[in-house]
Amino acid sequence: MTSILPPRAPGTLRFVSYNVHKAVGTDRRADPARILRVIAALAADVVILQEADRRLGSRPTALPRGLIAEITGLVPIAAGQSGVSLGWHGNAILTRTDMHLTGLERLDLPGLEPRGALIADLAAPEGALRVCGLHLGLLRPSRRSQLSALTAALNRHAPPPTVIGGDFNEWSTEVGLGRLARGFTLLTPGKSFHARRPIAHLDRFAHDAGVSLLEAGVAEGGQARVASDHLPIWMDVRLATT
Repeated sequence: MTSILPPRAPGTLRFVSYNVHKAVGTDRRADPARILRVIAALAADVVILQEADRRLGSRPTALPRGLIAEITGLVPIAAGQSGVSLGWHGNAILTRTDMHLTGLERLDLPGLEPRGALIADLAAPEGALRVCGLHLGLLRPSRRSQLSALTAALNRHAPPPTVIGGDFNEWSTEVGLGRLARGFTLLTPGKSFHARRPIAHLDRFAHDAGVSLLEAGVAEGGQARVASDHLPIWMDVRLATT
């Protein structure tokens, strides 16, 4: 599938973060294949997903595993909350097939509603890296305590180059994420919600000094405006080890 984003320089990595809304689009239709076609058109190396699983019961995946590989060429890391889940509290990470999982931490995050985060250590041809996927709460006090828990977990080990991506649920671009900004560079690529008429910068990245940002943005082409209520965000980076 042809990429809807600019080509990348050799030796760089493309990250995507995407709240897929359980594969339910703005037309109220559940269409996993449509979500996966949007992902495929972004030509990413790592995709960080939110709301990849349904919320109730055993939280079955909204994106069938067989379709993921068939349409995108990517594979999910083994992080399922149950035998039928793709992710942890709906957070999932897809990678190229030549990236290998070397460590995984599943975090339960504090707050009034169940939330979690994934921290995955990966070995890739470009170098070792750490990827964190999260979906923060709706209330700012909860988000602040969740970021404190996340940074405490990340600080327990000397990290390789680290990328954090997800739905931060923070409408302000000036306050609310200071706990993360102490150790990471925050990146707000653009307005990603609501997909049909974007007005809010809910989806963001953060990275440490081991990652050099080259380019970033919000993907609006193809079927992105109808596949989910969020638009995917992306960034191209170079690791300090390359």
